[in-house]
Parts: sequence; structure tokens; C-alpha cells
Amino acid sequence: MNRRPSWIYRILLFTFPALFLAGGCVRRIPNPPLAAADLERGYYFHSHTRPNNSPDTVFILCFSGGGTRAAALSLGVLDQLRQIPLERNGRTNRLLDEVDAISSVSGGSVTAAAYALYGDQTFDLLDAAFLKRNVQQLLFFRVINPFRWPKLMSRTFGRSDLAADLYDELLFRGRTFGDLSKKPGAFVAMNATDISTGARFSFTQYQFDLLCTDLTPLRVSQAVAASSAVPGLLSPITIDNHAGTCGSALAEAVRIATQPETKSVGSRARFHFLEMATYLDRTNHPYVHLVDGGVSDNLGIRGVLDGIYAIESNPESRPRANLDLVQRVAIVVVNAYSKPDTGWAKREEGPGSLELAIAGATVPMDRYSYETVELLKEQVEQWRARQHEELGKSPTQRPEVRFYPVIVSFADLTNVTERSYFLNQPTSFYLPDDAVDKLKQVGGRLLLQSPTFKDFLRDLNGEPVHSAATDTNRP
Repeated sequence: MNRRPSWIYRILLFTFPALFLAGGCVRRIPNPPLAAADLERGYYFHSHTRPNNSPDTVFILCFSGGGTRAAALSLGVLDQLRQIPLERNGRTNRLLDEVDAISSVSGGSVTAAAYALYGDQTFDLLDAAFLKRNVQQLLFFRVINPFRWPKLMSRTFGRSDLAADLYDELLFRGRTFGDLSKKPGAFVAMNATDISTGARFSFTQYQFDLLCTDLTPLRVSQAVAASSAVPGLLSPITIDNHAGTCGSALAEAVRIATQPETKSVGSRARFHFLEMATYLDRTNHPYVHLVDGGVSDNLGIRGVLDGIYAIESNPESRPRANLDLVQRVAIVVVNAYSKPDTGWAKREEGPGSLELAIAGATVPMDRYSYETVELLKEQVEQWRARQHEELGKSPTQRPEVRFYPVIVSFADLTNVTERSYFLNQPTSFYLPDDAVDKLKQVGGRLLLQSPTFKDFLRDLNGEPVHSAATDTNRP
């Protein structure tokens, strides 16, 4: 005897086909083309307003990936900089006001974007809005909610787009890069990875000029979602490429730099320019699919290094950035590197699929981070050597620029128990409240104990610098 289906089966019978059909109608919102590139209008470092900022000092922060662990550690460093007074040119500022730029990745992008948008309000806002919420669980509930499945069934809308919507509701509240460009203060470059090429992709108008698309209408939450989209766990964020339609001066500079007859470009700079040149071929690269920035650089340093390489290859760019006035450069790398004790090496049974997925996404990033730190130090030493050579040839040239690379890392904690505690904090968007508080506190403490940072403060205050040595931290 055939039974008629119960009411719940009837609902499912009609609901799932409807959801499936609806999924085909949901699409991401494409980013618009840029009519004409204009280096005086847009989210550019060289034109961004930084009041109370001295032109003789370049102060850059790099915030690493690492989920809430990285976001909280970065906030602690910002808070410590806020508490350091600075007497310069007859006025009292805070060292935080001297920060020119923040280059961020993944979890570090949460703090960087929040600070760029909200300034000092970030220190009261970020805990309740993000750091002390189980963001990971909230996102999971959205993914399993059947009423959100139409979006997830779309071919162009994925889990990272849901994450961007969630971040927007929790923290960013519809703010766009147009809003960000109007906020005075540190210029923030959030970094993702182009999964098609493995190249670093920065959410600045410089990068978007190559695509001939306008960054200003893009939501800040989308950049944060792209910067933290761990491959395999989250989907890519997709950007349309409209290259060749806006008369970009930067695109022309990239074309020239990649020509074989251009001899002034060093090998590392040429590699970077060749990566940029791929976006100029819209026929073969009509879309850019972006994932976690840690895949290409988990410390946010590469953007700084690429900038150095570009300036070396194009000295005419120095006046635009007012670099001829610079006397000192400080780069503080907030490295939330972790090394959890998994116990895998002590048992015959290997890790499970989920454990492997997480390890496969994070272990290579952390291993690569060490090499990136060493590359930064190497580049600083090479720059110093070139300056000594130039000054020897031209005694009337301006004074040598002093460099202060500072690494904030758990590896510098001398207490073994405390170091183990922080190295075992997981990479996720959820940590207990007490862990968040401890991470913020240790971030400021590690900054203050850095010998290179102490030298930087002495230099700013006109005091003798005792040591030219750089921090030698491990990741």
C-alpha cells in the first residue's frame, strides 16, 4: 500500500528544487570598469592624507596572518604605539600618528581595516564586534542555513562572499574603499593571493589601475574576506579584469619595465613587474580569483619589498612619495607565527583529513615566513651598502637613511611556559576572551623589549643610537 508523503517531505520535495533553481539566479556583483586612471584621485599611498606625520620618517607596520591570534596581537602593538608620546617640532604627538602605512594579511587585515576606518575608536570597538565573538561559528551556521543555499549554489558566489557579508554586519557596516580614502591617517594595503598565478594582490588603486577598475565602490569587508580566504576551507573572491580601457600610466610603466631592452630593472623587480604584467592581458586573464594572502606572503612584508624594488628601478618616483626628505625608515613586522604541539610525531596514526587540510594551509605559510623575514633583513643591508657606496662617491649628497627592521614574535619570549602558550594558540576566528586579552598585552610588551625598536625611539628623540644591529628573531 502506497502512503502519501508526510507534510515535511512535501516541503522538502518543493523546497530543494526551488532552492536549486534560485541558486542559478544569484550572482556576485561585478566590479565596474574605470573610465580613466588618474593618479591624483583614488586610494593611493602617495596622495593619502596623513596629518601630524613627519616627512623625515617612514614608519610601516606589517600585520601577519593567523586568524584572531594575529588580529589581537596586532591590536596590542597599535595600542602600545598609542601610549608612546613623541615630542617633535614643538608639538606633542603619539608614535601611532607617525605610522605611514600598514601592510596586512588574513587575520591581520581585520585589525588593519578596522583601524583605518575607525581610528582610536577601534580600541573600544574591536573586542566586542569581532575579537571576542565566535566568528567561525557564526560563519558555519550561515553555511548550513538552507535559506542561504541559493547563494552558495551559485557558480559565482561562494563561502567567502558569505564571510564578507558577515564581516560587514559585525564590523565594517557597509564601508567601502571610497569611505576609506576619505579617512586621514595610515594608508592600509590589505593583501590577498591571485590563485591563478600565486602572485600577491594588494587592495590599492595601484593594483586596480592595472585592471582598469575602480576600487572605491568595493566593500572593505570583501578585501578582508579575500585576504583571509584559506584555500579549501573558503572559496575565492572574484574580481573582473577590464585592463586596457582606462589609459593607465602604471600599466604603461609596467610594459616598459618588462621589455628586454630595459636594463635598469633588477632581477627581483623584473619578476614583480612580470607578475603585474599578467593583468594587462585581459583576453587570457579576464578574472582574478583571490584567496588568503598568506599563500604568497603570510607576513605582509612582500608589499614593502616590492615597493623598495620598484623605487630602485624607477628613481623618478622618489619625489612623488617625498622620499628625498626621509632620514629614517622603521618597519615593524607583527609576526603571529604559531607552532602548536599536535603530537602527530608521537603516534603511529596519522592526522585526519580536516587536520591535514588545516596543516596544509598553514604550515607552508609559516615555514615561508622565516625566509621572508631574512629577505627583509638582507634587503635592508643591501640598501645600507649602496648608500655607503653612493655617499663615498658624492660627499655632498644628503645624509644616509637609517633603517630599523623590528620583528615582534613569540619566539622572543624568554619564559618557556608563556612562549608555549602563545605558540599553541590555534589559527581560527575564535579564541577565548582571556587569550585575546593576553595576546594584546604581549604584543605591546614584545614591541617595547625589541632593541631595534628602542634604537628607533632614541633616533626620533634626537638621542645617540647605541646599536645598528637589527632584531634577529626567529619567526
